Amino acid sequence: MHNDIEYSVLDSLKSFTLLCVEDNKTTQLIYNSIFEDLVKNIIFADSGEDGYKKFCDEDIDLIITDYDMPMLNGIEMIKKIREKDKEIPILLVSAITDIDVIVQALQLNVNNFIKKPIKSTEVLQATKNISKLLIANNYLEEQKEKKIKELEKKEKYSSYQEDLAFSKELNILRNDFYYQMIDSGFEALIDFLYKPLDVLSGDAYSARKIDSTTAFYFIVDGMGKGLSASLSSMLITSFVNHLIDKMGSNFDLNKLIEESLSYMKPILLEDEALAIDFIVMDYKTSTLKYAKFAMPASLAQSIEGKIINIKSNNSPMSKYTREFTVSDMDISKITKFLFFSDGIVENSVRYSDELYASFIKEDFLSSFTKDELREKILWKTDAQEDDMTFIFINQLALYPHGSHIKKTFQCNLNAVDEANEWYGSIWSDMTNNHKLAYNAGVVFSELFMNAYEHGNLGIDSNTKHALIDDNSYFTTLEELQKNCKKSITVSIYTIVYNSTKYIITTIKDEGNGFDTQILSEIFRNRKNFNGRGVYISRQSSLGIYYNSAGTTVLFLHKLEDEV
Repeated sequence: MHNDIEYSVLDSLKSFTLLCVEDNKTTQLIYNSIFEDLVKNIIFADSGEDGYKKFCDEDIDLIITDYDMPMLNGIEMIKKIREKDKEIPILLVSAITDIDVIVQALQLNVNNFIKKPIKSTEVLQATKNISKLLIANNYLEEQKEKKIKELEKKEKYSSYQEDLAFSKELNILRNDFYYQMIDSGFEALIDFLYKPLDVLSGDAYSARKIDSTTAFYFIVDGMGKGLSASLSSMLITSFVNHLIDKMGSNFDLNKLIEESLSYMKPILLEDEALAIDFIVMDYKTSTLKYAKFAMPASLAQSIEGKIINIKSNNSPMSKYTREFTVSDMDISKITKFLFFSDGIVENSVRYSDELYASFIKEDFLSSFTKDELREKILWKTDAQEDDMTFIFINQLALYPHGSHIKKTFQCNLNAVDEANEWYGSIWSDMTNNHKLAYNAGVVFSELFMNAYEHGNLGIDSNTKHALIDDNSYFTTLEELQKNCKKSITVSIYTIVYNSTKYIITTIKDEGNGFDTQILSEIFRNRKNFNGRGVYISRQSSLGIYYNSAGTTVLFLHKLEDEV
């Protein structure tokens, strides 16, 4: 076995390049005779300066250097080498036994010493010892690289699984109102914030359209951390959505809660609980029904600008929950609602010892849109500490409306230019803020063109792109518009809220509409070409909202101070 090891060490030297730094020609010949059959390549240097230069220029594996050399001695050369490479093995050859030299050599991590006059056996043994170190270091480096690759592979797999898990969560969180407004006789805008702290969130929500005038809103917060809370939240959310699909027009809130409780009780652990909001809003009768299980008090704002707290009427849902309460509330004079999980109000506030709970009412009152409230929350809170979820509902129909402008346009390219010019002139009369007017114009141009080409002319995105590729897009538009008797109606009105004016624009076409749920895919995948105009419109406004048929789009802008 010993001979096998010795052979392995000597055999490994055949892949090394050796740098010999020696000013004596006779000693160089001795080194050559020792190493010519052992190493791949021998490079000789006549001085410390020459040795350092060749170390920098060549790919060196091992160094043997004399101590006593003119201009730059062995220790001085090693110092310079160690500035670039702290690990390369070095043998120091010297006739000097001065303790100071030895100490300097040790401090420079010299691996072995050979005393002059040199003997072939000592040089060979010292080289073998260093070779063993090199072999060990190479092995460790290989194992390190292997480990790094394994970790990278695991991280990629873990990242892949996290992406799948988050995609699954987004599929579970059903939202029938994704960029869609309530439009049954009046306008109500519904917005959402879902900001998980981790991939596996303890929060979940759903927003479901029960019928043309009734909506169901659901928020759940797993009271705990980690996978267990996330699984429980996702399970009940998935089950609630399944029940709603199954009930259809026979929706019953009490039955929904009863069956959800029956489903979850065997699943929940002994010390586990769920905080949940079950909310049903009937916009026709202006009635809100709710069962709140230990959720933070929801906020409602009256027409007079007063905040009403909608407090929890049930304890947390657990294995031991047997009964529950459903309460009613008249919402005929409520302009805004905010339903949220405790991750928002229990977050620390920047530069303060308070929690955000101290500020949420004030910020809700001063926010006309979800985006305004979101900005206030994210600016005031410090680093996110928990999952953050809210549902923001604004009943535009209940606000006093200011000036109203309405104009109908024909379905042709000339009308597109006319509409853009008309809309731009209106904004020029309203403000000197050129950036705001420009952004409003961008949104109008994109959405009016959508109403013209996709709505009234019925050209879908795939067909449009094929026509563009064939250089026949505009000729096709001109051909189709010849027989198009449909029109596009634009309405503009204002709402003044907290002394700030908001401009609401609606564009209505007479086409067949589209399934607004495709917007969910557009906004999840922003690089997707289809729908990029809708994405740009959303970024350049305070929100865009389609009616349920997809034939009318509403968007908002805040008329800020003129500049």
